[in-house]
Amino acid sequence: MTCFLGIDLGTSAVKALILDEAETVLATISVPVPAPAHPTPLASEQEIGSWWDAVSTALTRLAQDHGPALARVRGIGLSGQMHGLSLLDAEDRPVRPAMLWNDGRAEAEAEALQAQGYDLARILGVPAMAGLTAPKLMWLQRHEPASLERARHLLLPKDVIRLTLTGERVTDVSDAAGTWLLDQAARCWSDRAIDTLGIDRRLLPLIVESPAPTGTVRPEIARRFGLPQGVIVAGGAGDTLAGGMGIGVVEDGRAFVSLGTSAQVFVATDSYRPAPENAVHSFCHCLPARWCAMAALLNGASALGAMSRLAGSDDIAGLLDEVEASFTGPSPLLFLPYLTGERSPHNDPFARGVLFGITSDSSRAQMIQAVLEGVAFSLADGVAALNAAGTSVGAAGFIGGGARSRLWARIISAATGLTLNRFAGGEHGAAFGAARLGRMATGQPLDAGMPAVIETIVPDLSLREAYLPRVEDYRSLYRALRPEFRRGKPT
Repeated sequence: MTCFLGIDLGTSAVKALILDEAETVLATISVPVPAPAHPTPLASEQEIGSWWDAVSTALTRLAQDHGPALARVRGIGLSGQMHGLSLLDAEDRPVRPAMLWNDGRAEAEAEALQAQGYDLARILGVPAMAGLTAPKLMWLQRHEPASLERARHLLLPKDVIRLTLTGERVTDVSDAAGTWLLDQAARCWSDRAIDTLGIDRRLLPLIVESPAPTGTVRPEIARRFGLPQGVIVAGGAGDTLAGGMGIGVVEDGRAFVSLGTSAQVFVATDSYRPAPENAVHSFCHCLPARWCAMAALLNGASALGAMSRLAGSDDIAGLLDEVEASFTGPSPLLFLPYLTGERSPHNDPFARGVLFGITSDSSRAQMIQAVLEGVAFSLADGVAALNAAGTSVGAAGFIGGGARSRLWARIISAATGLTLNRFAGGEHGAAFGAARLGRMATGQPLDAGMPAVIETIVPDLSLREAYLPRVEDYRSLYRALRPEFRRGKPT
């Protein structure tokens, strides 16, 4: 039986899975990636070589434990963290560490670009933001010109893995969508953006549609991991778009909420509908003639991990049980989850996390609950931004590591007003979607169906009524502190 491999390069881990032709998951594995470094304020970097190290470990373990399945793989799909700036020299060696999606150093460059108005943003699908790839290139032009002088190739994170697998320098439309260099409607590099930013076009890779074949695994790599010769590697997709593919959110109006390290509210569309004025991301989807509207949040389950460390416990499940045991309604505390700034709807790289309202009687459970609510309230802001842009969000899938918590799902449903569907295997969304793209690259037709719904969570009306004023308090707190965040920004 033919199999397909999906590899998802996340910020904190590489996830890989093997599917058979019936889309049964035969094997899964997760390998940690070294945490990002923050050498200066607003910086977020990873060593580019650490990505292949983690992928290599994952493939080695799959070969050891699931060798027969790996030997039947005919197609590989890749997904990965978006917006990362990875520069390679003429020998394909990293010029410097990658600047990641949550790197905020290019704020001045993004502001200068956006000061020119929204005309270019409507072509590129999103207002200029510090974490996008192109503003970071401009930051390097200003602060590290020697790095750009050495650079010969710009690749997005997952495409660095493709280069090692196949020797090809290629990206796909859905990952390129997050660079601030792609003409979203035409699904190609934007001449206007390249000219405006003064970028050397020779740095940019070839663009293909996500299911397109981009080469085959090199013979020495295939032998090393027990793959057959001639395995095809698909164009792949940015992780959020691959997550949509994994749960079948490809038809117009279908939606999901993803709660991983970051978070998204995502709606598939059958046409390109830019809304940069609302900080909505309008990107190419990973199927031809499909796009999406997305509220992208920089802080998701990572905020819970950070607060857990501050609370002196790495037992997140135990902390959630503690909250659930005492849960009666909204926490008396408010939490702004903007640990690494925020995109939708604020486009504010200087925003920071705030725990507000602590008294001598505050408990650890109240603090952790406030974190769950703060992320839920930021998702409510994302839903509001999409609605204001004319994209209605109704029932939505719920995927990502945070989707394992039923309590968090209940809080998010009440805060946003969304009916949430939890899926079997929803935590594998991006890797599963990548494997589907690998299947398509081999020429096999694909019905991108939705997985089985294991639970539907409808908004609790009494809890929603209790949360509505707390959402307004949350928004008011951010508005009050926004000037303070900017006054304290790094110089």
